[in-house]
Amino acid sequence: MKNILIIGGSYGIGEALIKQLKNDNKLFVGCRTNLDDANINYFSFDALTDTLDVSSLPESLDGFVYLPGSIVLKPFKNLKTTDFEADFQINFMKMVEILQLILPRILQSTTPSIVLFSSVAATVGMPFHTSVAASKAAIEGFAKSFAAEFAPKIRMNVVAPSLTNTPLADKFLNNDLKLEKANERHPLRRVGQPEDLANMVSFLLSDKSSWITGQVFGVDGGMSAIKL
Repeated sequence: MKNILIIGGSYGIGEALIKQLKNDNKLFVGCRTNLDDANINYFSFDALTDTLDVSSLPESLDGFVYLPGSIVLKPFKNLKTTDFEADFQINFMKMVEILQLILPRILQSTTPSIVLFSSVAATVGMPFHTSVAASKAAIEGFAKSFAAEFAPKIRMNVVAPSLTNTPLADKFLNNDLKLEKANERHPLRRVGQPEDLANMVSFLLSDKSSWITGQVFGVDGGMSAIKL
C-alpha cells in the first residue's frame, strides 16, 4: 500500500482519482472541501493561502499529485501582469513550494512517483491562452529538469489535458451548443471526462510505469497530435 499525497481533490479530476486509488492506497488529501470519507486522511487546505503542515504526513511518501489550476482565457491586450502572476502562483509556484516541503519524505520512499498537470495549450498555440499557457509550459520544463536531477530515485511525469468536463470548465460547456462545438474540436469528437485523466495519473503513480519519467502525456482527445 502506497502513501500518496493529493493536493486538490474536492471535485473533477481529483474526485475521480481518489475513487480509483482509495481502496488500495493510503491517501492524504488536502483540499477546501471536507471529503468525509473514512478511507481518506483529509485535511483542510487552500493552495493559494495555506502553508502545508508536513507534520500531518507520513515519514515516507510514495506519490504526489498537484491538481489546483486555472483556466483564465482573455485577449492579451486585456491581460495585466497581475493576471500572469496569479496564473503562475496557482499553477506553478505553489506546487514548487509544496514539493520543496515534502521532498525529504519523497526521498524516503523506494519507488516514488510525482504527477503534475500541464495543458494542451502549452504546446498547441491557441488564442486567448497566453497567460495559462505560459504557466503550464513552465511546469513541463520544470518536470523534465527535475526528473533528470533526481533520476533514478524519483520519477516525475506530466499530464497535459485538453478541455475536460469538470466544474472548473463549466463556463465553456454549460449548454448543448458549447458542448457540441467543444466536442467537434477534438479528433475523438468529445471533450475529456475526469476519469480519462484519473486513469493516466493512476498508471503513472503505479509500478506499472516504473520505466517512465520526464514525459509529458497529452491526454487530449488527439488535439495535440492530429489534425483532421
